[in-house]
Amino acid sequence: MPDSLAADFVPNPMRLLVVEDEKKLAGILKKGLEENGFVVELCFDGEEGLFMAETYSYDAILLDIMLPKMDGLAILKKIRTKQISVPVLMITARGEVDDRIKGLNTGADDYIAKPFDFSELLARLKAVIRRSKSKPSSTIGINDLEIDMNSMTVMRGDREIKLSSTEYKLLEYLALNCGKVISRTELTEHIYDSEFDLDSNVIDVYINYLRNKIDKGRGKRLIRTVRGAGYVLEKE
Repeated sequence: MPDSLAADFVPNPMRLLVVEDEKKLAGILKKGLEENGFVVELCFDGEEGLFMAETYSYDAILLDIMLPKMDGLAILKKIRTKQISVPVLMITARGEVDDRIKGLNTGADDYIAKPFDFSELLARLKAVIRRSKSKPSSTIGINDLEIDMNSMTVMRGDREIKLSSTEYKLLEYLALNCGKVISRTELTEHIYDSEFDLDSNVIDVYINYLRNKIDKGRGKRLIRTVRGAGYVLEKE
């Protein structure tokens, strides 16, 4: 598979779940957020929104309060009860002060009232995501491998390794979970949205690309296949 496939994806895409029953507004939000580099999934009722929030991993959730089948406050309460700490930005109707207070008390990270300016929503969304991240260092060091997450550069010893965006995303995720076996499904879901074919061998292809760039010609190989389970990036 050529590296050109990676051109369709931005480095380190943030995965968002938007739970909004107004389909026109949901479509506008999806388009605007994707133009800003996010991977966006939409739900139009509370039951589906709760299922997605409990089943998949997201960097943030945009959650309307007024939803069919289950309201946003009930969703928020259920996911917080299950210790799901994903940042939640509540969408409320103007004047619903009580609902905003209830949302914040239930575990919402922020709220925005309709009608809102998209630039304000984007700023609030980035702020709640930023606050949720607790990376003490922008550099990951594993043996002689060094990854700078700010500049997205990779060094092995004194040699810089050029990676495509997809290769970099895979390597960074493995490095952040160093020593842990990561399944192909988890790696796929980290990079693509839930509609991607999870049976595709795209992860295996890109892991091979990574090995050729990271491990080829090195005495110590960092990327190991765990048969039937996935891949692991190992320290010595």
